[in-house]
Amino acid sequence: MGWIIILLLAIGVGLALWRFRGFRGPVLQLLAAALLIAMAGYALQGRPGLPGRPKAEAAREKAPDSAFAELRGAFLERFDYAARWLIIADSYQRRGDTANAVGILRSGLRARPQNMSLWTGLGSALTAHGDGKLSPAAELAYRRAMALGGGHPAPAFFYGLSLIQSGRLEEGERLWRQLLAGAPAGASWRPVVEERLAVIDQLRAMGQLPPAS
Repeated sequence: MGWIIILLLAIGVGLALWRFRGFRGPVLQLLAAALLIAMAGYALQGRPGLPGRPKAEAAREKAPDSAFAELRGAFLERFDYAARWLIIADSYQRRGDTANAVGILRSGLRARPQNMSLWTGLGSALTAHGDGKLSPAAELAYRRAMALGGGHPAPAFFYGLSLIQSGRLEEGERLWRQLLAGAPAGASWRPVVEERLAVIDQLRAMGQLPPAS
């Protein structure tokens, strides 16, 4: 069937070209030679007997929510200006597009450069973009958030989390313990910090973490 189609196409092209005066004599012979070469190539490489197998689109795997996305509700407002930008950044990060997650938060900060929540989110997004490593840019974002926060717990908590993720356990733990020491007894976010410090203590007691210096 493949050869029949090729021959019909070749005849059709030849007749169409012959009708134009400019495609006669040597020019028509050259075009005929080109068609013969194409047919020879098909004879060598064509495999018309193979069944059609349309390639299925590769399934996109969604990344799980980051720790920042899961925990920020305990520390930050859910429906303010920053929350809209943070939700969009989360959606990019779940698709593995950490670069656009960072870009979205920077866009929000261009309009509100004094927004503590966005600086905190930017620190977390930059850490994710660095494959869990706290880069100088991420550290700068967290420090900027802490300076703007006036003692708000979110920047210190997520900064400590990024420090621990980056292997700087003692620094992160110290920041969390300082945060907890100054927290009001009834603070809604206290259990989040206490639970994580309790895990560190338990792992240390089991010998899975080095003793605190």
